[in-house]
Amino acid sequence: MTITLIQNASWIVAYDAKAKGHVYLRDGDVAYEDNRLIHVGGSYGGKADSTIDGRGKMVMPGLVNIHSHPSSEAMTKGWNDELGSPKMYGTALYEFMPLFRCDAQGIKPCAQVTYSELLMSGVTTLVDMSVAWDGWFETFKASGLRGVFSPMYRSARWYTDNGHLAKYEWDAKAGEKAMAEAMKLLDRVAADDSGRLSGMVSPSQIDTCTPELIQASYAEAEARKLPFQIHAAQSVVEFHEITRRHGMTPVEWLESLDVLGPFSIIGHGIFLDHHSSVKWPATDDLGCLVETGTNVAHCPIVFQRRGIAMQSFGQYVAAGVNVGIGTDTYPHHMLEELRAVCIGSRMMAEDVFDLRTSDAFNAATLGSAKALGRDDIGRLAKGAKADIVLVDVTHPMMRPLRDPIRSLIYAAGERAVTTVIVDGVTVVDNGKVLTMDYASAAAELEEAQRRAEPKVKELDWAKRDHLEISPLTFPAGKA
Repeated sequence: MTITLIQNASWIVAYDAKAKGHVYLRDGDVAYEDNRLIHVGGSYGGKADSTIDGRGKMVMPGLVNIHSHPSSEAMTKGWNDELGSPKMYGTALYEFMPLFRCDAQGIKPCAQVTYSELLMSGVTTLVDMSVAWDGWFETFKASGLRGVFSPMYRSARWYTDNGHLAKYEWDAKAGEKAMAEAMKLLDRVAADDSGRLSGMVSPSQIDTCTPELIQASYAEAEARKLPFQIHAAQSVVEFHEITRRHGMTPVEWLESLDVLGPFSIIGHGIFLDHHSSVKWPATDDLGCLVETGTNVAHCPIVFQRRGIAMQSFGQYVAAGVNVGIGTDTYPHHMLEELRAVCIGSRMMAEDVFDLRTSDAFNAATLGSAKALGRDDIGRLAKGAKADIVLVDVTHPMMRPLRDPIRSLIYAAGERAVTTVIVDGVTVVDNGKVLTMDYASAAAELEEAQRRAEPKVKELDWAKRDHLEISPLTFPAGKA
């Protein structure tokens, strides 16, 4: 048994069980034995095998990211920043995202870049929603993250051959086979003895899965006592597709399949019946989420850069929906995502009081943990896991220091994060990831991106090259 003491921390974001929320503590100690917290706040006074100087530091709980796609999204930096289909309500899902993907050689560095950036921004628990790839188990485990494997599978692939209509190529048997393979991976995860790995059952998207596949997946999640997550209400195209097929909103249809509940997570959940873009008769989708206890994974940045946003995060929280936070795509910086949560929600509501910074931070800690069915992460409390982030409150971008969480989210971001500890093991020190070679992975990923560019033209329905679809910010000049 090894005890580590973080001594004389200037600020501590501690969990108050009576208040059922986070509170600030000043000038105190945090101690953990192996992978469990044994003391939070005040003077520890006991023995310690090692000591970390907490002066000038804020100690806060590790962030919990419940929706991300590490094996693909980091690849699209510089390609997908301001890209969308004008005749498909601005989304890039159907026309452009299938054109630009890692080859087999590029997947591992893509994931490593994502894992590194998330760790550096204070994420300690990550739901990795990827299509299973060779080496995933070993790479994710080696990252040092508290990893939730969420292998995706589906019954159909989507595509467009004209830029305005989403089409689906169905193969129900292939979807069933892919689900069986995903369950084998989750069996392997369950057998791991590291204590950091767990699983999630994730049929990919509401519009690409048969009702039978969705219901079978939910049954597996219940039998395995695992969370269940599906992308739904993520685009106007999808909303109209589901209402065309079933005469119900995506939330209504999922409820009719009996797959909503406290361990269900809707990935994105933006286009509910009240959203101004869908023009649908009110059916109280929001009330349905509250009544069933269904969780929502909110990832604002990927949508905001296309002019799309939830209406509004503050409204969901006020209604009583449990919302967790994910990054979905680059930048894989959780603190920047929280900034986007706060500013974007106020913009949509046209109200500075639509939400408080505490609502966003709570979602990224307590809310995300609740969605995963856990009360031992996302908080600093005795008995909780030793998933800890240290922030340098003397960093110039944190100053002048009045409220350290606000300074961190609205100003400093990951630049002030110095140390990240997962399950009692230090994985980021002095801002540097210890478990992976971030720089080398980024260089390999850049090579993968160069290999992907020439393939765009042959994959695109209109045979456009990558520069025609996504031009550079400035045209190439002549020296």
